[in-house]
Amino acid sequence: MIIKNNKRKYQYWSNRIFWLVWINYSAFYLVRDNLSIALPKIMQEFNISKPIMGSILTIFFITYAFGHFINGQLGDRYGGRKLISIGMATSAIISIIFGFSTGNIFIMILLWGLNGYFQSMGWSVSVKTIANWFTLKTRTRKVGLLGTSYQIGDVVSLALAGIVISKLGWRWAFWIPGIICIFLAFSYFVTGRDSPEEVGLPGIEEDYNNINKYIVNEDHYLGFKFTLKKVLTNKSIWIVSISMFFLNYIRIGFMLWAPTYLFETQGITVSQAAFKLMLIPAAGSLGALFSSWFVYKYLKERGVRIIPIMLFLLVLFCYLFTNTIKSNWILSIIFLILIGFFLYGAHVLMSVLLPMNYATRKAAASASGFVAGWGYTGAALSSFLGGLISERFGWNYVFYLYIFSGIIATILMVILWNYKSVKDKYY
Repeated sequence: MIIKNNKRKYQYWSNRIFWLVWINYSAFYLVRDNLSIALPKIMQEFNISKPIMGSILTIFFITYAFGHFINGQLGDRYGGRKLISIGMATSAIISIIFGFSTGNIFIMILLWGLNGYFQSMGWSVSVKTIANWFTLKTRTRKVGLLGTSYQIGDVVSLALAGIVISKLGWRWAFWIPGIICIFLAFSYFVTGRDSPEEVGLPGIEEDYNNINKYIVNEDHYLGFKFTLKKVLTNKSIWIVSISMFFLNYIRIGFMLWAPTYLFETQGITVSQAAFKLMLIPAAGSLGALFSSWFVYKYLKERGVRIIPIMLFLLVLFCYLFTNTIKSNWILSIIFLILIGFFLYGAHVLMSVLLPMNYATRKAAASASGFVAGWGYTGAALSSFLGGLISERFGWNYVFYLYIFSGIIATILMVILWNYKSVKDKYY
């Protein structure tokens, strides 16, 4: 099939798919972050200790990490339309069921563990879809915007849960988001498309390399052996993955335990804690946009260089936050905003740009799933240790571990200082 005038059609479809992916991935957080805001009320109603509650959070991130390793490979095989729709719909149903919890810890662990697995169907295939629709050059401009999906998703989820819990009770914070996500999952299945080839357009690597520029080929899967080798033999992907382990130890620890920390140490309400916590992803959206803009404008194929700088500043402001939270609430708020800015500014490049640029679009889902899998292994450890350490040794030691993790992540990313992105190839 010959495409003579495809520029306008490509522009329409690429923009449409980008925003569909953005909206739907942000919606995953509606049936995920709701638990962190409901934690204090659930523990209070059922008399559950922080270490026990931490086990529910831990099992979520264990299954979420495991799911990323599996669904990253499946994403390259089956695409985002099927996996995103199935994952979101199932997570929504689980959230609704969780809202009927009676305090049985085993059922709660089972439900939230299943939620973790189906949540993992969202991210790697979202990265894969964006890699399919945008060239190496244009991806960089989209990375920051895509990263804001999970930051705005955080903000909306926290705000919605905070309002709903204060007005209707914690159970509605699981029911209302679940209903919303069922509708969005069905909508994405009907309107989403995985690649330009599905709508009669040439694949982006053909345009990029001027090969068969106007010939539409099938977006063929290159096989499990290809995607696995592309990831497991890639030194840069391994370094990003291990660094993400330590970065997510900080990110998820903050997002999960900060409401309980503020609730216990400052005596504020759950909804007030939720709105304070919103500052992190809100500032993170600006950090994501800034980091991707800076890479596009100044660093090009060496975009990795801004990451260790942002991680170093993250460590600095984590330290300052721990030393001002009780003595100067205004400064602590400023440092919380800066933590969000530098944390997410680095995170979005590590989770979106580097996997697709170091592994090419044909293995983008596998690489992204591998990086995310390691990241959420760190998150699983953080969710468990956060509850255990805070109860036995105090909150200060929780923050000391965040600072240590940030230092390790920074050192690892310095190793990649001179690494360049890999151009897509026509296979």
